[in-house]
Amino acid sequence: MKVFLVAGEASGDRLGAALMAGLKTLDPGMAFQGVGGPLMAEQGMTSLFPMDELSVMGIAEVLPKYRQLRARMIQTADAVLAADPDVLITIDSPDFCLRVAARVRAARRIRTVHYVAPSVWAWRPGRAAKMAPHVDQVLALLPFEPPLMEAAGMRCDFVGHPVVAEPIVSPAQIAAFRSDNDIGAAPLLLVLPGSRQGEVGRLLPVFGETVAQLVQRRPDLRVVVPVAPGVADRVTQAVQGWPGGPVVVDPRGAASDRAQGMKPVAFAAADVALAASGTVSLELAAADTPMIVGYDMNWLSWQIMSRMALIDTVTLVNLVTQTRLVPEFLGPACRPGPMAAALDALLAAPDAQRAVLAQTMQALGKGGDAPGLRAARAVLDGIDGA
Repeated sequence: MKVFLVAGEASGDRLGAALMAGLKTLDPGMAFQGVGGPLMAEQGMTSLFPMDELSVMGIAEVLPKYRQLRARMIQTADAVLAADPDVLITIDSPDFCLRVAARVRAARRIRTVHYVAPSVWAWRPGRAAKMAPHVDQVLALLPFEPPLMEAAGMRCDFVGHPVVAEPIVSPAQIAAFRSDNDIGAAPLLLVLPGSRQGEVGRLLPVFGETVAQLVQRRPDLRVVVPVAPGVADRVTQAVQGWPGGPVVVDPRGAASDRAQGMKPVAFAAADVALAASGTVSLELAAADTPMIVGYDMNWLSWQIMSRMALIDTVTLVNLVTQTRLVPEFLGPACRPGPMAAALDALLAAPDAQRAVLAQTMQALGKGGDAPGLRAARAVLDGIDGA
């Protein structure tokens, strides 16, 4: 069987590699072509061109590279048609991937699967209908997404979220982290200001003042700040003046296996977290770390987004469990005083939120087959039933 896969960023590379491993488990003779990163290469695929060329976000960043991106899109679609695979699997990165799928479908009917449903439950619900003419099947990460895709005319399978397959951090690892950083039994706050320059610039001053106010309430509080490589220097410099003796977890320069394990241990060692909005809430749920979410954006963006939103919460833990136990401080509400008070209350009584964190992991597929294997089964079942 021939499979053509297209991934456009690191998260898609991880999903693609796990899916490829699952497909090889079910059919060892599987042949792969496409676009992907180093993890997909390890599974046996030579990328048509470097995947990094597609990892561009934001209008200001995309516009200068529009012609190059369009050329790569055409090149990818032409490669799909030349390969004539049994299935085309596009992975996330909808601006690129769905254009490839549309161009392929305009020329020939090749079964097409898109991995990661667009968040039509949050905003722009019309995206599902726009996908349907050139996508046959969607693999969903969240359990409430299939009906939304099916209503637009596509098959949709919930295959589980990759966060449930993350390695479990042991008590010994947690104890070693606390000991190595001279934290001991002190209450530990995890601060996660994001991974993009813009959000980090907006959130660091607010999060820093939140930490200062919380330390006034709890003088023994310690702080740990894992950093993403792209913003590591900026974050490291900013937190030097914070109280709480911040421990910066910086993966740069560490061996790859150690670097991958540094963040999960920091997550699991913390008592509570102050986090930017995003999928990090699921990583915290996997680590059993209660959280509050704070996020801000410029005034115009907030006005537009708050009017377009179809939901009253942005936190996936709240959405998956249909609860609102993770406090959110968004836009004008992202202020130090209320966030410090919420963290103080959470440190005093974390158990109610911990119950919904466990519920979230169960709902996302924890305890079952790995998501990559489930995704592979869904792809093959879709081909058999076509």
